[in-house]
Amino acid sequence: MKKKESIALYGGTPVRNSYLPYGKQWIDEEDIHAVTNILKSDFLTTGPTISQFEKSIASFVGAKHAVAFSNGTAALHAACNAAGISENDEVITSPMTFAASSNCALYMGGRPIFADINPQTYNITSETIKPLINGKTKAIITVDFTGQPVEYEEIMAMAEEHELVVIADAAHALGATYKGENIGSIADMTMFSFHPVKHITTGEGGIITTDSDKYYERLIEFRNHGITRDPMKINKKDPWYYEMQALGFNYRMTDIQASLGLSQIRKLQKFIDLRRDYAQKYNEAFEGMAEIITPFQKEDCNSSWHLYIIRLHLSKLRVNRDEIFRALQKENIGVNVHYIPVYLHPYYQLLGYKEGLCPQAEKVYQEIITLPLFPKMSDQDLNDVITAVKKVISYYAVE
Repeated sequence: MKKKESIALYGGTPVRNSYLPYGKQWIDEEDIHAVTNILKSDFLTTGPTISQFEKSIASFVGAKHAVAFSNGTAALHAACNAAGISENDEVITSPMTFAASSNCALYMGGRPIFADINPQTYNITSETIKPLINGKTKAIITVDFTGQPVEYEEIMAMAEEHELVVIADAAHALGATYKGENIGSIADMTMFSFHPVKHITTGEGGIITTDSDKYYERLIEFRNHGITRDPMKINKKDPWYYEMQALGFNYRMTDIQASLGLSQIRKLQKFIDLRRDYAQKYNEAFEGMAEIITPFQKEDCNSSWHLYIIRLHLSKLRVNRDEIFRALQKENIGVNVHYIPVYLHPYYQLLGYKEGLCPQAEKVYQEIITLPLFPKMSDQDLNDVITAVKKVISYYAVE
């Protein structure tokens, strides 16, 4: 019984007295001042700050255009509309992602097709995508899982060969690079999210970057009810006149959100550097632990480390992932699991998707745990996570 008392799950003293979340925003006085300035200004929405924020993101990633939206899901929906996805079109994507990556195809009447993942990178690859391409395939939605870019060179070449649109769900990858190129400047359209746990936040918010003038115009129109005031697109020249030329949505970002984003982007590189530093410290701390697989990183990629995920060697442990998860939670470490493979959700099961569709993704899902990783973590926070992981893993290790 003495051994069981050593972990909090069985009555032991937790590593921490307070709960440490897996992710959290960093808001400072500069951010607050930026927002209050907008609250005192003439524009709370549809004002000049949105354009300023868009230009700052486009400049950071090296894209010609950026179009801001109320959230990342709205941005993905807009990208699918711009790509011309419609009823019965097939869209290949990853199962290891948040549901929005595939839901956006459903919104347009398309059907998500799930490609299995590489068990090292946890990303879909050209090899897993290729067998799924057929005459119905319209687009590929890649996911830069945890912040590590997919193999863009191979995927973009394949897409060009088959005349497919590539939409990059880079919600995890702002600031990441692939072969020296910034994520956001490679795919036909790239989505970034500004949810509070992401690299920078606007509260809620998302953006699409693109070099295409055609996609840019479609994105702008879609986020504003399908309405245009562009005199080149309408016959009347009256200054008050506008036309709804397509079915769009009210997906606009506010100036309040954009002002926070403008302030946050000034700190973006600092935030990314801290994430990379913490990830390296985790790697060093867990090196040599036979029960843990630390994240694999390709040499031609530089992750921006939205998430830090450990994979468990379950054959070297006496319990499954769920028990390890509960034990770490009891130590006041806010671990999480990213993600349940999308097609295993009840709604997707009702659509006819079956368990066993992507064996690698399903296996990885059973073995992964997300550890806390965010810039505002202190050295003590980091040490507490490392101590708790070592404590729990040691307790359950096969002797």
